[in-house]
Amino acid sequence: MTVFENVAYPLKHKKLSSDEIKKRVSEVLELVGLSGFESRYPHQLGGGQQQRISLARALIMQPKVILFDEPMSNLDAKLAEKLKIDIKSLIKQLKITAIYVTHDQLEALTAADRIAVMKEGKILEIGTPQELYNNPKHVFTAEFVGVSNKIKGKIIEKLW
Repeated sequence: MTVFENVAYPLKHKKLSSDEIKKRVSEVLELVGLSGFESRYPHQLGGGQQQRISLARALIMQPKVILFDEPMSNLDAKLAEKLKIDIKSLIKQLKITAIYVTHDQLEALTAADRIAVMKEGKILEIGTPQELYNNPKHVFTAEFVGVSNKIKGKIIEKLW
C-alpha cells in the first residue's frame, strides 16, 4: 500500500466520502510532516518516515489515547531525538493522552510529563520526571532514573 492507502486504511469501514477521506488523510500527513509522500511506498522511505506513517495511521481515527510501545527502538539516535520532540509536540497540540512504553531512562525523563516506574509488572511509583529523579521512593527507581548515590548503612541513633 502507498502512504496514502496506509493512512486511509482505518477509515475504510467508516461511511465517509472519498473527499472526506482525502481531506482527513491530507490533514494528518501535514501534521506528521509527510505531505507530498502520499504516492510513495513505505519501503521507499527512511525509518523515521515509516514511524510517521504509523503515527498518522493511528491519528487518523482521532483517538483520545494513544499507546507508543518502544517507538524509537529501530531508529538512530539523531532521528529518534527529532521524532521524540515531534511526537511530544503533536500530543500537546492535539490534546491526546499518550502512554509511552520505554526502557530508556533518558527517553522517559525527557519525553514524559509523568512517569510510572514498573518492576515485574507492578507499578512502584508514579511522578514527574523531576520528582522521580530528585526524590525516588524506591531503590529500583533511583537506579533506573540515573546515577544513584546509595550508601549502605545502619541507623544507630536518631539525633532529632
